[in-house]
Amino acid sequence: MAFVDEITLRVQAGAGGDGVVRWLHEKGKEFSGPAGGNGGNGGDVYAAAVRDMSHLSVYRSNSVIAAENGKDGGNKSKHGANGVDTDVVVPIGSLLTIVSGARKGRTYELLKEGERIKILFGGRGGLGNEYFKGSRNTRPKQCTPGKIGEAAEVKVELRLIADAGLIGMPNAGKSSLLNALTAAHAKVGAYKFTTLEPNLGELYGYILADIPGLIEGASEGKGLGHKFLRHIARTKIIFHCISLENEDMHHAHEIVRTELSAHSAELMTKQEIVVLTKKDIATPQVLSKAKKEFENMGIPTLVVSVLEPSSISAFKKEVVKVLKAL
Repeated sequence: MAFVDEITLRVQAGAGGDGVVRWLHEKGKEFSGPAGGNGGNGGDVYAAAVRDMSHLSVYRSNSVIAAENGKDGGNKSKHGANGVDTDVVVPIGSLLTIVSGARKGRTYELLKEGERIKILFGGRGGLGNEYFKGSRNTRPKQCTPGKIGEAAEVKVELRLIADAGLIGMPNAGKSSLLNALTAAHAKVGAYKFTTLEPNLGELYGYILADIPGLIEGASEGKGLGHKFLRHIARTKIIFHCISLENEDMHHAHEIVRTELSAHSAELMTKQEIVVLTKKDIATPQVLSKAKKEFENMGIPTLVVSVLEPSSISAFKKEVVKVLKAL
């Protein structure tokens, strides 16, 4: 099933049940008094957070998510049952925006597993004729219908919660690096756009996110990575992967930085560490020149090769050291 990180859902809270006109029937005494019960309240709609990053995909074929309606009132003053609440289940890190209805413009963020927030209210149940009984109205015949529950279109936007984001151009070695550092099994291949969706991995308790490759013009919709730039918004630090295969590594760096800036000025304020990947194919001279170039720009720079166990071991220590310092 395809990865979904943004979707708009039609959501409906339950309607309240109707109040009813009923009369108390006793032996030898018909219609002795009003006994119509109130209707039950409609079910509410909640947003609930789960750990499954791909959960939004289950809603692709759902036209409406609805809570249960309240039940009508009954005789002998019995109130109708309340409707059952329903949950819009979203991945941790989701931002929900109400885009229509009475609550238009409200936003909700779910940042913890198990978090549950009410986003729409069910309608109140109607009143039965017993409610209207009084000293001057001993035989009321009026009742009220239940209220309609709130309805809205809800935009759900997933923003991954990760300690660090691995970004860079296609074929920069991000997925291979994530696999080498963690127990992730991200797809890798010797062609562009191998990564079609973000991948997550855990390194000693820290979460790393591999973001699909960015190309020039990504902020204008070119390539794939622009769809996932928002996932970097919550990362504490960016590891900018640049392959030593590039003839002009400074230009490769600038392309990605330009796209980050075009997407959001906030991304430019995040701490950045350049990671020069595939060091096994570079000569010592090329490696030294590239590292010095970025360090002269004031950008901390690390070097790694996923084909060298000693390199990965040393790189892990550096990454953990950086993350602990944040």
